[in-house]
Amino acid sequence: MNTQMFRKSAIAIAIISACTFGTGPVFSAEESEEVNQDMEVIAVTGSRIKRQRETPSPVQDLDAEALNQTGSLSLGEVLQTLPSVGSSLNGNGSSGTSHGTSSLNLRNLGANRSLVLVNGQRWVNGAGTRGFRDFVDMNTIPQAIVNRVEVLQDGATAIYGADAIAGVVNIYTHSDFVGTKIKTYYGQSSEGDRESVNLDLLWGKDFGDSNLMFAASYSDQKPVYTQDRALTAVPLNGLTSATPEGLFREDGLAGIVDFDVPAGGITRDAGIDGSDISNWRATTSDDKYNRYYNNYVVGPSERTALYAQALVPFDNVNLRIEALYNQRKSDQQFSEALSAVRGSRGFSIANDPSVNPFGVEFSGSDFRHSAFFRDNGYRVNAQDVETTRLGIGLDGEVGNDWSWDAYLSWAQNKGEFTSNNQMHLDKLALGLRACDTSDIEGDVSDLAVGCVPVNLFNPLTDDMVNYINFTGHDKNEASQVDFTLNATGFLFELPAGDLAMAVGIEYRKEKGEDTPDSVISSAPRLNSYRTTSSSPRLGTVGEYDLKEAYIELSVPLLEGEPMAEYLELSLATRYSDYSTFGSTTNSKAGVLYTPTEGLSFRGTWAEGFRAPSILELFEGQRVTFNPVVDPCAEDKSLPGCTGVPESYQQEDSNVQITTGGNNLLQPETSENTSFGLIYMPTFFDDFSITVDWYDIDIDNTISEFGSQNILDLCAYTNKNCEVITRNSLGEIDNIVDGPVNINKTSVSGMDVVMKYGMANQTGEWDFSVNVSKLNELTEVSTLSDGSTQEVDLVGTAASRESYPEWRGALSASWKHNDWFAAYSARYIGGTTEMVSNEPRDIGSVTYHNISGGYHFDNGLSFKLGINNVADKQPPSSFTNKNINFDQNTYDPIGRFFFVQVDYKL
Repeated sequence: MNTQMFRKSAIAIAIISACTFGTGPVFSAEESEEVNQDMEVIAVTGSRIKRQRETPSPVQDLDAEALNQTGSLSLGEVLQTLPSVGSSLNGNGSSGTSHGTSSLNLRNLGANRSLVLVNGQRWVNGAGTRGFRDFVDMNTIPQAIVNRVEVLQDGATAIYGADAIAGVVNIYTHSDFVGTKIKTYYGQSSEGDRESVNLDLLWGKDFGDSNLMFAASYSDQKPVYTQDRALTAVPLNGLTSATPEGLFREDGLAGIVDFDVPAGGITRDAGIDGSDISNWRATTSDDKYNRYYNNYVVGPSERTALYAQALVPFDNVNLRIEALYNQRKSDQQFSEALSAVRGSRGFSIANDPSVNPFGVEFSGSDFRHSAFFRDNGYRVNAQDVETTRLGIGLDGEVGNDWSWDAYLSWAQNKGEFTSNNQMHLDKLALGLRACDTSDIEGDVSDLAVGCVPVNLFNPLTDDMVNYINFTGHDKNEASQVDFTLNATGFLFELPAGDLAMAVGIEYRKEKGEDTPDSVISSAPRLNSYRTTSSSPRLGTVGEYDLKEAYIELSVPLLEGEPMAEYLELSLATRYSDYSTFGSTTNSKAGVLYTPTEGLSFRGTWAEGFRAPSILELFEGQRVTFNPVVDPCAEDKSLPGCTGVPESYQQEDSNVQITTGGNNLLQPETSENTSFGLIYMPTFFDDFSITVDWYDIDIDNTISEFGSQNILDLCAYTNKNCEVITRNSLGEIDNIVDGPVNINKTSVSGMDVVMKYGMANQTGEWDFSVNVSKLNELTEVSTLSDGSTQEVDLVGTAASRESYPEWRGALSASWKHNDWFAAYSARYIGGTTEMVSNEPRDIGSVTYHNISGGYHFDNGLSFKLGINNVADKQPPSSFTNKNINFDQNTYDPIGRFFFVQVDYKL
């Protein structure tokens, strides 16, 4: 019998049996109240059942004080410091895929395998440059509304549905808040940059039995530039040979200039008149340019949020209404546009003095121009993302044993993205022809309007810039409609306690639409490369819906027995029906065992899945660049290299890759197991330690086959070569790649959380230690020959990803009368990166933070803090080219001072 099928059947039978058999008496209201009067009943992330005890699943709780200890203005920024969170997107850098978003990467399994809830309800996926996201952008959740956070470090698909493979982050907003609270904040780095201001307002009032709450928040954080940090001032992989003055390569130059023309071509010095041929010289190794000067180490971000909440009780029902609006503005600053002018791309420069001082036409495959268009200005990609969410909920009780809740929400992330100071390459091509359209086939009258001859051999004039400058406008949005109905209560009494159950249904619809700029995506008319310097892509339109039902049981087996103070079995199963791929059933089982007071053991086994996202299913094709090694450059006799010229050599490792969606994708499936202990010694007050081990195996991992694998597959087997396009010189023009269910992923490790609190004449003290050890992170990849390769990533580092074996966090807080202080430390273990096939060690990093302040009698409080006290900079990395460090793992700001003033009525 299939093992997986047997497990599903066994759990389903157990759940049905527990619901069907046993006809013992149901507690009356009076009996239930008597039994439970000394036990607090609470809802805990990882279970829909309101419980009186710990759950079998490991849950970490962070209160408002812990979330605000370091004065962070971003909820994502705070949660990314948890040791169980791996490399995550943030505001660091201009290159990469963040573009102002903030993600949570639990267990190093990716943000799209970490489920984010707010008050137990799903949050809408984010919007992002070059297409919407398939994960929650934490910057769409304003920190001002957050009261506490629970992090479930276990699979929870059976309870919450898809995407909860690595865990669940449940964010709780303030509820029944009464009063007024104002927070003002100012911070700045020790280098005088990263100025940050914040203003939060929280107001609540009771109107009879009803409560109305309103929150408003504004934050503005300025950038840090590459030249202002020693680590990022100059790229470790060297400067580029293209310069603003320009490098020109053309065989015909040898007969024009009076010196030998090297392979690098000719250039001129800055500020020298290029219209005089005698001012041109041969290029040398000193002709270099730092294209990353004035880029961002940390990007700017401006966020504004409004939130309103109304709680209205009726006779038997409570009404909850929520409304949120959040706006985030951010941008990334890049080098000036790099010239795309090459004869092989259809460009030519007319023999016209207005555009060319050499007296000959430049054209043909040998002609090439390399330069950064400094006069066109820095390229700035700006985002304006608006999040709107409306929710309405009802909840009530049936007797004293059962409660129910229903919630309906609509949410949308809508983004507008502007690409400033790009270049219109067709207009550039026409300008290089001195605006001559006489030999052009087709209608280019729109390009000819206002045409200005463009001279690349001197600085561009304002008229030239105004003609060829291009601003792109993209739009995308992700929306969600979600309805849930849940009920939980006691079925009947067992000898060890109440058999509790939760049941529920859910309907959800997800939509996504990405509309790229029509000019960027249009076919070029005067060159064979692109219409603009921005990457073209097709738009994306997609949607799916799903219907789900679940049941969860809490079965007490023993209580008050020798060596069995308490024993509980938890069971859950969930049926999901997707419009895209069909149905799936996933189950979970857990055990909580307390042999004696103060000591408990817990364990869980869970199935999980992640549904293919709208992006993975329906994404329109887009163009990007990846570094590859072309086998045909070394051996033209390989089966897939027929037709590649013998003279071909690969000059540029970065080649164009076109990616898109795959509507035949199936879900990723997972199996999670965890076990641990909870120790709270009765002889040691306010001390606890939890130790949990986990193991997660994912099958059918959705990933791209990989451009390098595609090249190898074609070259060595002559298969799938149709997705590779080469020009007449043998150079790779494009590789088509896309997602497939092809790989496997496994991760295992251990978490330790220790807490201790005490109070004496010196004050109240609280200490906590949180440590995560990564034992295994294995990726099984399919290779180009169909075989598989298993790679364990523990202790390694790659581009924007680090997998240290150890991560840790320490915090200590003190209160005495009206004084308070706190200390925290964050540890990121060492890793090893491969540089030129040689291992290179990246050392461990520890960040230290301190803060302290005073509460005045009039409701005013003052707080002063220093983050990264030792001014620790990220370790250098040659793998993370250009910015020189892993921007998704480390803090590049350095020492940071902040002051915070709160006022509470």
